[in-house]
Amino acid sequence: MEGSLLTADQVARILGVPKTWVYEQSRNGRIPTVTLGRYRRYRAESIAEWVETLESTQDGRGVGARGGYP
Repeated sequence: MEGSLLTADQVARILGVPKTWVYEQSRNGRIPTVTLGRYRRYRAESIAEWVETLESTQDGRGVGARGGYP
């Protein structure tokens, strides 16, 4: 397995958002998530790529505003 898996709390700290926001985005399919039974984890590389994609969108609202992620 390549890379580390992060918890919602770790992702929230990296992104500077509340942990509840991370869970909400996960439930809505707007942030890349690894589901392990009832647990959600996040691959650090996938989160970084997701943020880069958000930064590169032309409308400034990001991919999440359109309801998905790459």
